[in-house]
Amino acid sequence: MITRNSHRITADSLLNVAVVGHTNTGKTSLIRTMLRSTEFGIIEDAAGTTRHVEQATISAGNDPILHLYDTPGLEDSRALFSHIKKLREKSKLLLPAQILEQFVTQTAVDDPLEQEAKVIRQMLRSDILLYIIDVREPVLEKYRLELEILTLSAKPIIPVFNFIAGHDQDLTKWREQLAVFHMHATLEFDTVAFSFDAEKRLYQKMQTLLEPYYSRLQKLIDHRETLWNQLCLSGAKRITELIVDIACYRESKTSHHGRIVMQPPVENRLHDLVRSAEQRCLRDLLIIFNFSATDVKIQNIPVSDGQWQLDIFAPGILKAYGLDVGSAAAKGAAAGVGIDLMVGGLSLGAASALGALAGAGWSTFKRYGDEIKATVRGTKWHCADDTTLQILYLRQKHLLKKLMHRGHAAQDPLHVDKTDEEKIPENWHPLISVLRQNPGWREVAAMRTDTVQLQAIETQLINALLDN
Repeated sequence: MITRNSHRITADSLLNVAVVGHTNTGKTSLIRTMLRSTEFGIIEDAAGTTRHVEQATISAGNDPILHLYDTPGLEDSRALFSHIKKLREKSKLLLPAQILEQFVTQTAVDDPLEQEAKVIRQMLRSDILLYIIDVREPVLEKYRLELEILTLSAKPIIPVFNFIAGHDQDLTKWREQLAVFHMHATLEFDTVAFSFDAEKRLYQKMQTLLEPYYSRLQKLIDHRETLWNQLCLSGAKRITELIVDIACYRESKTSHHGRIVMQPPVENRLHDLVRSAEQRCLRDLLIIFNFSATDVKIQNIPVSDGQWQLDIFAPGILKAYGLDVGSAAAKGAAAGVGIDLMVGGLSLGAASALGALAGAGWSTFKRYGDEIKATVRGTKWHCADDTTLQILYLRQKHLLKKLMHRGHAAQDPLHVDKTDEEKIPENWHPLISVLRQNPGWREVAAMRTDTVQLQAIETQLINALLDN
């Protein structure tokens, strides 16, 4: 462990990081985002929500690397600065950090500056400070006073800009003001619009400022990057499983005198299958990214009791997903049909002709035998139409991206109802065609996991989902 007085660093030393700043700038939010958990601390719009110092630990596997300390907000920086200034005038021989120690020691429990004393006490015990800034706020005198007080601690400081989306001019002003205090190692880390690259850069800046911890932090960076890639890959694999499952599904229907009668129960069963499969995929994605059912309700993601509020077969959904509402298939799906008829990829006439050759030992009969026999008997299959599959893919891809870039402190609604910027893979139709011809791939068995062709299709879909 770190020796407080000498700051001697050993091979198993943990880095102590104090998260400080004015009230309501996003200190707890930052820690939640770094932990990828909604359970740490309390987040409210009211100022001064955090009243005590709280600790969280970040590890690389089973190896703890650093402690994060969430501190109360600095509420009265003017009074604090004035008090410290008086102490400095009385004790001119003391170093600035010693003045802060004196302030902490002399501050009683019922002192008006007791909350500020908690913050400074943790600052002095830590190895580095993360000063959280809400860039939407103007650069007021109270923030300049806070910065002066922080520099007295003689600790490395990384200013972290929060809520940066759409505030470029405000960000520039803050950078200019920080330059006055010789603070150039700043970081843009939006706790609402999460970016793993920003988290990685945070640890890299710590490496620059804390050379003795370089190797330990590099271990953490490598571990977190591996975990993040696995997390995103797991999400893409789950969506691919959904697409394969629905594309391979079929239900047989025998014709009567050459006519196929569409019965509502068949249509309803397919609709229910698609809806249920998508809901299961949604729940799994939320679990993968550590958003529970409770978090969904709190954060207003458009899901109620694990169900999408926007039904995949709802009228008007095609337009929202950038699909051609004028096509026959789209019109059918918009009307709630969402069903195609298929005969193993062969026309009725071709299947009948090939059926006549089957008895003579047609080489590929083993591959299409069941389809040909069924067709000769007048059997066709109901399956999810291409438009439905496209909606499934586009909506899940959009949700995946939203979850990958959503901080665990986000409170605003997450909208996943418009995906104009998302596109289906270029070779979408050949991939879906192959899946439709292989209903056996729906089974969770060796046939599915050991099939090279299916693995190639899954790889293409996963790469497309992750934009690789």
